Amino acid sequence: MNTITRLVFVTGCAGFIGFHLSKRLLEEGILVLGIDNINDYYDTALKTDRLSILKQFQNFRFVKGSIENQELLESLFEEHDIDIVVHLAAQPGVRYSLTNPHAYIQSNLVGFATILECCKKHQIKHLIYASSSSVYGNNKKSPSSVSDRVDQPISLYAATKKANELMAYTYSHIYRLPTTGLRFFTVYGPWGRPDMAAMTFSNAIIAQQPIEVYNYGLMKRDFTYIDDVKESIFRLIKKEPPSEAASFHKIYNIGNHQPVELITFIQLLEEQLGKKAVLKLLPLQPGEVLETFADIEELANDINYKPTTSIEEGINKFTKWYKWYKKLP
Repeated sequence: MNTITRLVFVTGCAGFIGFHLSKRLLEEGILVLGIDNINDYYDTALKTDRLSILKQFQNFRFVKGSIENQELLESLFEEHDIDIVVHLAAQPGVRYSLTNPHAYIQSNLVGFATILECCKKHQIKHLIYASSSSVYGNNKKSPSSVSDRVDQPISLYAATKKANELMAYTYSHIYRLPTTGLRFFTVYGPWGRPDMAAMTFSNAIIAQQPIEVYNYGLMKRDFTYIDDVKESIFRLIKKEPPSEAASFHKIYNIGNHQPVELITFIQLLEEQLGKKAVLKLLPLQPGEVLETFADIEELANDINYKPTTSIEEGINKFTKWYKWYKKLP
């Protein structure tokens, strides 16, 4: 295992995964420089609340700004002795990409290019960046392996994430920049995004509003609890980065390896929240995939860790936080 001697730069530090990872690093005594533009894709109060927790640590510095701001990014790399970059800032969401494509081009492509250029120029030791399980599209093979072909994305969001992987590979190949891409599989847990299943469904259950359940609830998702995600990233940070033997570029699935039907996920939330959901069963929506299921063998071998949180335990922890945060009885 390698030791971090200087500073980790976390983009999207006020986001769901960025917050949890930053907090873990700070608790370990590691210096963290965080950036986030606090955009209004979802309620900024949640981002501000996450950020207020991080700001309690003396080893944390926050900068408000966008990753596509080349001048700002270059000044941060010049000013700080950055050791490792964990790039989590992005425009997320499949459905939003159907109506707001330009947001994805700017953040996920222009922003990522800016990150790559800064990492190259300043000879960053390791760039770890967020990809997505969406790159698998509707591949029929299950579970999804990082060796599978992923050249048929079915949403613009997925296309930008696949583009990120190709861009990273190019910089690794040409400039010998060590990069690691992480294909996240439906991350959930405390402080989660309001546009994702756990929070969306919980809000609807409490308000007794209809939940739109696509493919009649039969879609399966490889729900991955946030603690397992942050532990995986933390171990990759501590690990030696990809070397010439791996072409300086690696991709891992970050999943739970246990797909769960959406209807089962909702039923578990009902049990913990003590209310029945009002379901509006609908056909499959364009851009959505039928099943996500991660092959995590390579990740488990390389970091000596695999997710340990069952869906029942994860939902229990999420709903406890949810009721506390929403001030519910």
